[in-house]
Amino acid sequence: MTIDQMNTKSFKRELQKSENYHRKGFGHGVEVAGMLNSEYQSSLIQEIRNNNYYLKRGNVTIRLAEAFGFCWGVERAVAMAYETRQHFPTEKIWVTNEIIHNPSVNNRLREMNVSFIEIKEGVKDFSKVGQGDVVILPAFGATISEMEILRDKNCTIVDTTCPWVSKVWNSVEKHKKQDYTSIIHGKYKHEETVATSSFANKYLVVLNLDEANYVCDYILTGGNKEEFLNKFKNAYSEGFDPDQDLDRVGIANQTTMLKSETEQIGKLFEHTMIKKYSPATINEHFMSFNTICDATQERQDAMFGLVEEDLDLMVVIGGFNSSNTTHLQEIAIEHGIPSYHIDSADRIKPNNCVEHQSLSKGIEIAHNWLPEGDLVIGVTSGASTPDKVVEDVIENIFSYKINN
Repeated sequence: MTIDQMNTKSFKRELQKSENYHRKGFGHGVEVAGMLNSEYQSSLIQEIRNNNYYLKRGNVTIRLAEAFGFCWGVERAVAMAYETRQHFPTEKIWVTNEIIHNPSVNNRLREMNVSFIEIKEGVKDFSKVGQGDVVILPAFGATISEMEILRDKNCTIVDTTCPWVSKVWNSVEKHKKQDYTSIIHGKYKHEETVATSSFANKYLVVLNLDEANYVCDYILTGGNKEEFLNKFKNAYSEGFDPDQDLDRVGIANQTTMLKSETEQIGKLFEHTMIKKYSPATINEHFMSFNTICDATQERQDAMFGLVEEDLDLMVVIGGFNSSNTTHLQEIAIEHGIPSYHIDSADRIKPNNCVEHQSLSKGIEIAHNWLPEGDLVIGVTSGASTPDKVVEDVIENIFSYKINN
């Protein structure tokens, strides 16, 4: 049975009532908490927190952002994955994607004999998932069609979807109920946005303020329809028509995008609809809810505070495919601070080299990245990065500077 696009809410409700569906732990919380603390927590990071986010050794000063690393939603997802392995010690367990965007955590799950759904030519291949297997939905969520496949295979579903992501889905459901097109601020290929768009009837994904301005100009003055569709190829719902489907719009977002940009995009569409349809009828053409994730906002606000300090360079730690980490990196670069996005301490190489991800060039090697003499280094990490990884990076920096 294929789920009709208008019946996603009822399908989800029925799935959640099933005895095969689990959204809470399995009673192994204390045991799992001990494992997570030993594997991911850090006494050094706690020391830095207790010292007003400041640590100096030799001629190196570390300034740690006041909000960084594991958020509640990520910690919850990882804990549920660990509990699942404890509760089903012999069953075949899958994750429909990376549980979170952090290589060390995902590799640890592989060591625990948790398998990851293979992606073939951009499409997840569920053919190896057997009837009755256990399947974990990651923190980003899963699409309606993926949930349908798992239901039909009678799988045990462990849903670790972040509640903030679910909040966005609820907003999209409200758009759909009143026949609004969902304008989703996000990356159309990102797992979270793919999942969110599956709950929509009509949607358009805009990456940034420039794309939002293009859409708003089209709403006000029209334009070349073919050019519009080519510009947003793969970023809109099937049959989307910009001449028909932009008269009633609702705003949604990928929870890891820049808070300030999401707010700007929302205001831009609101003002555009007021200009086109008048203030008196705005509620018939525009809908918006606050779906900005608190944790994302806190980490970005802390980063904005950190970059105002006198820093020689910034180290941003997190998965290379982590959207929220990338946006932290953008903040440093916009403030003119030499900045290096790495996903682990292993990226710090001998001879004062670092393998890092550039915003524009991808992964590259930087030579002589740690200047001689006194250094003040800002450090932050994305919401999927354990404190232990941050500790390892800091210790590697100290080790190089002290020994050279």
